[in-house]
Amino acid sequence: MGLGHLSVVARPVLHFAAMTRATLERRLTDIGVQLRDLRHELAVADEQLAHFADEADDARLRSLVSETPLAEKEHRTAARHAEAMERHRNEVVADIGRLEQQQDELLDRLNDAIG
Repeated sequence: MGLGHLSVVARPVLHFAAMTRATLERRLTDIGVQLRDLRHELAVADEQLAHFADEADDARLRSLVSETPLAEKEHRTAARHAEAMERHRNEVVADIGRLEQQQDELLDRLNDAIG
């Protein structure tokens, strides 16, 4: 009776382990796609941030030289755009970091499931 019971218990455990492995592999694939997309988004954000930062610097210089309220307003607006893009870039970097951590954890679990 003990041996028959063990084999019945072992089958669902092995089946569950196989499902877990397939699920882990599928999740790893999904994370890989998300990381690729976020890295592309980061490259775009870097380019846009450089552009907005240059615009903010130019507007700051114009505001210092002209000393007009309009030039100061343009500087503040350009600086806000650069700050918003920097925040967005930082969020993308943080998202990449979180996904890379999840990926590492899933790889460890997959390694444990295989080993």
